[in-house]
Amino acid sequence: MSRIVVVTGGTRGIGAAVAARFQAAGDKVHAPGRADCDVTDEDAVARYFDGLGPVDVLVNNAGISASAPLAKTSLDQWRTQIEVNATGAFLCTRAVLPGMRSRDTGRIVTVASTASHLGYRYTAGYTASKHAAVGLMRATAAEVAGTGVTANAVCPAFVRTDMTAASVARIRDRTGRDEAEAEAALAAASPLGRLLEPDEVAHAVAFFAAAEAAAINGQTLVLDGGGIQS
Repeated sequence: MSRIVVVTGGTRGIGAAVAARFQAAGDKVHAPGRADCDVTDEDAVARYFDGLGPVDVLVNNAGISASAPLAKTSLDQWRTQIEVNATGAFLCTRAVLPGMRSRDTGRIVTVASTASHLGYRYTAGYTASKHAAVGLMRATAAEVAGTGVTANAVCPAFVRTDMTAASVARIRDRTGRDEAEAEAALAAASPLGRLLEPDEVAHAVAFFAAAEAAAINGQTLVLDGGGIQS
């Protein structure tokens, strides 16, 4: 049976891979980018979801990152990452949850990061925002426990996306390494020893969204080759 799926930040990278996977399964997929729905704008989010009708699966994927030592992290950088990565997930989850509860069915999956489990240098805003996003999923899961709705989070290490390419470029510029060396430095941060591909994250999201995953609620699935065991 075809479902209505919303994948925020769905125009590229992980979001595009997730959207493609659901489309291949026959679902009707909405994959808004920021031009379609600013997830940090309460009114914009309400208007967007009001126009869709019942949503069966929400994938909170919209996200941004910045890198700087804590002492050099601006308030604007901090706020922007919290607003997109955490508040955006909150607003979208809040928009779909009443309908899911009334129908007693639904899946909410947030794309977080291994940074939701650990603290990494130079990522105060990003790490805090991803911890908040996972906390939101756990609180949501507690509210829907015993119903047909679930809320979970996928937590990948570095993925081959434009966001990671920007991180590689920052390492290259700051250290003088070439791009291959800079990418290898990121890959070495997890036992996997390589960057994840977007399709690998999409597979994990689809797993949580499956009908057969009805008993899985309030969980995080870490994709890093075994470095974080949770």
